[in-house]
Amino acid sequence: MSMYILGLNAYHGGASACLIEDGRLVAAVEEERFTRVKYWAGFPVQAIQYCLAAAGITAYDLDHVALASDPSANLMQKVMFGLRHRPDFSFIRDRLQHMGRSHSFKDEFCARLGLDLAGMRRAKFHNVEHHRAHLAAAFLVSPFESAAVLSVDGMGDFVSTMWATGEGNTLDVHGEINFPHSLGYVYTALAQWLGFPKYGDEGKVMGLAPYGEPVYMDEMRDIVRIQRDGTFELNLDYFVVHTEGAGMSWDDGAPTLGALYSDRLVKLFGEPRRPRTEITGHHEDVAASLQAVLEEAEFAVVRKLQRETGQKVLCMAGGVALNSSFNGKVLPETGFEDIFVQPAAGDAGNALGAAYYVYNVILGQPRRFVMEHAYTGPEYGDAVIKAALDGAGLAYEELSGAELVQRAAAVVAAGDVLGWFQGRLEWGPRALGNRSIVADPRRTDMKDILNARIKHREAFRPFAPSVLNEYVGDYFDQTYPEPFMIKVYGVLPAKQAEVPAITHVDGTGRLQTVHREYSPLYWDLIDAFRQATGVPMVLNTSFNENEPIVCKPEEAIDCFARTRMDALGIGSFWVKK
Repeated sequence: MSMYILGLNAYHGGASACLIEDGRLVAAVEEERFTRVKYWAGFPVQAIQYCLAAAGITAYDLDHVALASDPSANLMQKVMFGLRHRPDFSFIRDRLQHMGRSHSFKDEFCARLGLDLAGMRRAKFHNVEHHRAHLAAAFLVSPFESAAVLSVDGMGDFVSTMWATGEGNTLDVHGEINFPHSLGYVYTALAQWLGFPKYGDEGKVMGLAPYGEPVYMDEMRDIVRIQRDGTFELNLDYFVVHTEGAGMSWDDGAPTLGALYSDRLVKLFGEPRRPRTEITGHHEDVAASLQAVLEEAEFAVVRKLQRETGQKVLCMAGGVALNSSFNGKVLPETGFEDIFVQPAAGDAGNALGAAYYVYNVILGQPRRFVMEHAYTGPEYGDAVIKAALDGAGLAYEELSGAELVQRAAAVVAAGDVLGWFQGRLEWGPRALGNRSIVADPRRTDMKDILNARIKHREAFRPFAPSVLNEYVGDYFDQTYPEPFMIKVYGVLPAKQAEVPAITHVDGTGRLQTVHREYSPLYWDLIDAFRQATGVPMVLNTSFNENEPIVCKPEEAIDCFARTRMDALGIGSFWVKK
């Protein structure tokens, strides 16, 4: 009889679910893909229902349910924090509410899914500490038998940073940094000051940073103080999160987050920028300085970990592990020779980590799965897609795979914009060729075209390349595979003029290496574009318009219809405006 384990990230931004059967991943998806609200917090009801349906089971067939939160963890640190900082009532109320939900999650699990509580006798329910779930998601699905493992984010279960050694199916934790000292909070606070206040806006600051110069390093080093042992502390005078809380809301819906910075930060850098107002050189320099101090502090931790473990392999997770600019510098600038960051490295990925922590660490089962691709979400057959196209009243052609690829490559090579909807939905924040908008990387005006016609993003934000793995070294300064678009490499100077649409202002690109084994149709599309143009890559951005990445055919068709995309390849069908 198979063993089924359901992992959950709930009561937190990026609510998600994943299901494993005998140690092999069956399905993993974020709740936002169904609710159509970015970073949906709360309880991932629809994600759970999808995972169960993908396995062909019901909740009563589950052997274990694992939640990536443990309210009983780090109790002494919480007590000492309360005595030292005397936080206000709202902070205590928010923490108690979260702890209460995590303690009683079996009851809520049954209530939300309409289950008989008594009938759930078979399943054991587990609370897995937040950062241990991150460590598990980083290492236990990696291809490595042994590695140094690092988790860095805002805060979870009163910890912001944790490091360990992974060996086989074990995780040996060496140390941690407790709330409120957090690189994630620093980045979020400065993102708020820069006029990007929404949950998840930190990535915009990473795109802005290359436009500025890190001229405020003295100021940033007063905010983030790197210690001799390679850890860090914050100058808490610049923050309020430890005394006033942050007005966090993890109810069903979009997560909200109050201001994290204090008046002292305003005195240091000036009045905060209002959203959607002019970005000045001062703002660009603050962003550049913020990115530089983040990298400085994170490199200190990474090098400490390498020294103390002697490992040559690094696995990373946590929200800060989505900082692709830093990730791309690890191999060139440290003693590590291999690196793994799974595609949903942020809190959504903790559903994966919680499930594998139970399977491998608590139950002691051997590892049986390596995350080689991110295609773990819903897929739709041609019959469903055809019905959606008919319902929308669109004219279409049904083509063979080879005809579809050739038609798509020709459209992109002609400078038109292609919607591409194929196979299973991607896991994590990046579209990786199954729910993508594809365009010509050779056009200097393509970024402006995409923003004007479809994406409506800030002009400073770059677009990313998908490049055939066989040709990475012809265009980039590193050849290490990156299938999850989670590292930034330098575009070779001689090639930057050839692919200006994916080359950022600092001469870099956040690339996806496309492997024929895992994404054959997308590989064929790019290869057909290569045969037509001589360039083995395309511009790839997520199939959406200020919303979560499309999941269902109806959503893709609606996005195609209401924007100025030129063509749509959806399943076996071809639509041209």
